[in-house]
Amino acid sequence: MQRKFITNLSLLLLLNILIKPFWILGIDRAVQNAVPSADYGMYYAIFNFSFLFNILLDFGITNYNNKNIAQNNHLLKKHLSIILVLRLVLGAAYIVVTLLVGNIIGYSFHQMLMLLILGLNQFLGSFILYLRSNISGLHLFKTDSVISVLDRLIMIIICAALLWGNITTKPFKIEWYILAQTFAYFITIIITLVIVIDKAKLQKVKWNKVFSLFILKKSYPYAILVLLMTFYNRIDSVMLERMLPDGAKQAAIYASAYRLLDAGNMIAFLFAGLLLPMFARMLKTKQQIEELVKLSFSILMLISITTATVSYFFSLDMMNLMYHEHTVESAKVFRFLMTCFVFVSSTYVFGTLLTANGNLKQLNVMAACGMAFNIGLNIILIPKYKAEGAAFASLATQTCTAIIQIYFAYKTFNFKINYLFIGKLALFIAGIISAGFFIINLQIDWFLQMILLAVISVTWAFAIGFVSIKGLYYIVKYGD
Repeated sequence: MQRKFITNLSLLLLLNILIKPFWILGIDRAVQNAVPSADYGMYYAIFNFSFLFNILLDFGITNYNNKNIAQNNHLLKKHLSIILVLRLVLGAAYIVVTLLVGNIIGYSFHQMLMLLILGLNQFLGSFILYLRSNISGLHLFKTDSVISVLDRLIMIIICAALLWGNITTKPFKIEWYILAQTFAYFITIIITLVIVIDKAKLQKVKWNKVFSLFILKKSYPYAILVLLMTFYNRIDSVMLERMLPDGAKQAAIYASAYRLLDAGNMIAFLFAGLLLPMFARMLKTKQQIEELVKLSFSILMLISITTATVSYFFSLDMMNLMYHEHTVESAKVFRFLMTCFVFVSSTYVFGTLLTANGNLKQLNVMAACGMAFNIGLNIILIPKYKAEGAAFASLATQTCTAIIQIYFAYKTFNFKINYLFIGKLALFIAGIISAGFFIINLQIDWFLQMILLAVISVTWAFAIGFVSIKGLYYIVKYGD
């Protein structure tokens, strides 16, 4: 299973490294620079608002389905025929509730129209994730890897044509960006649906009230978890836009800093997508999971700690390279948010493990506390510190929730405390931070300094045995 994790992770990372960095750093960044700052800030706040009621879109079905199909492949045809109809019903409920709440909090007609289209995009994106959960549940990871980048590839083609193709004389509008998302999701959902129907040998879909209620009953703990975690991950920009006189501007500053964290989270999310069905199957067959946990955690820590350290030392340079406005303010926010990446990454390992094991009650208690803590901190910090205050609230929340999930996992699975591994982790962190302070004083270009620090970090991780080349080679060659 560890060999399968490494080989499929390699393909998944390769495809996503080829596509998603260009999407985030090329297209998405170019869009923000092409439209007025307030327009992008408004879009970003409404985009995050559209996430808040995703519980109604999915109701935890995707995570439940991923685990269930991984453990019971034969149920795919039966479940798919009913869940397809159920998701359409849930999608309609989501659109109605989202628009109703948007109207209550005072969105204008133009903002409500934008929310409607973004809500449709959320429905399509959620539907794709559900279909992919069937594919990964069947352990068809190569197919899932291709689908994971398909929508972004289509959007890159469309937006590149609009931004740089000289096909229009009008200035780029944020509405074009939103509609490009709609088209890309629609094409992706058709392709993915064809693949899933073929694998399930599905001939017709049907509505089954009793079975739909059974699925909702089974999946609602996952739904609550998704709702709570969505709130403490997405509420920041919504509160900034609503609470401050210059809220759209502050939301744009926050979005500028959040973009690279979003890119990092995509990589960590890929790990979770692979790990959930693997953990679920290993737990069912009573296989040892500790080595896979250690392997995935060490790889993610290497990536996230390196990224966070590089981002801290070169925050202003990176913001000046990427944006035209508010770069000093964005750099301050950026330091806090990229440190979040370390703690978010750990939750993608330990939170996924607990999800696969069905520890939803513990995770929901943790997430409820995280949501309350995050909203409380934002209420206190945003009026005085604006976007920087929201970023600090996010860091504090992610740190606390990550520590709680690691504690729950160690208690649940009776993991022994590996003092040698902890020591190597501490040595790795101390080494890369020390290298950072040394490198920034070298008389070379900052971009070369940044690359040098990243190379030293990876080399240092292997040199001290935090990540073992021999171990990775052995797993790929001999693992089962």
